[in-house]
Amino acid sequence: MTAFDLTGRLAVVTGARRGIGRAMARALAGAGADVIGVSAHLEETGSDVEKDVLAAGRGFEAIRADFADPEAVRALGAELAGRKRPVDILVNNAGTIRRTPAAEHTDEDWDLVLQVNLSAQFALTRAIGAGMVTRRRGKIVFTASLLSYQGGITVPGYTAAKHGIAGLTKALANEWAPHGVNVNAIAPGYIATDNTQALQDDPARSAAILGRIPAGRWGGADDLAGATVFLASDAAAYVHGTVLPVDGGWLGR
Repeated sequence: MTAFDLTGRLAVVTGARRGIGRAMARALAGAGADVIGVSAHLEETGSDVEKDVLAAGRGFEAIRADFADPEAVRALGAELAGRKRPVDILVNNAGTIRRTPAAEHTDEDWDLVLQVNLSAQFALTRAIGAGMVTRRRGKIVFTASLLSYQGGITVPGYTAAKHGIAGLTKALANEWAPHGVNVNAIAPGYIATDNTQALQDDPARSAAILGRIPAGRWGGADDLAGATVFLASDAAAYVHGTVLPVDGGWLGR
């Protein structure tokens, strides 16, 4: 058994149906964790992420929850916190984005993005993290963004939310590190997923992005696997309040 071994642990991964969340769930299962996948439109059975986890020989449970609905998020947190088998790892990956120039960014888009990407993350973490603090053991991993550091273009709500995630990661780490709970975040770079499809399809933006990435390519969802397992494992026992970029060198350029 190594410090990266997650055998016997239970991981909750939100936004697990596709993209980065699916890759994170697959990575955790590959390291030995059983997985509860959560997503607004996750199939009850037969989803791709379920197949990934079962192929790794681990258990999988699907939960459908809409992170745009505060009551649904509170109910999810209470239900998971009240289970006999506790959650050992919480990966807060659910998210959404709305691309509109700031002067045209509606209140509805702002409220939706802040609810899904920040408020829901806090509500779920508060519910599950309280039990971790009591047990004096647990790993919490948020999905931050390069826009936790930068302003971006035409995504004011998303940028505000992701700056908030970086701050929340540090705030919770300050309170919970003394109780044996690690709270950290991963900041993905430009990853080829549905959320970045508009950028990939824009020749000028795509060329500008690629021109700044020292690695010379868009990232893939599986590029987040190693960082996810690391922060969820005992190998990161002394890592608290960190936002870890996985960005092909973007921030160092």
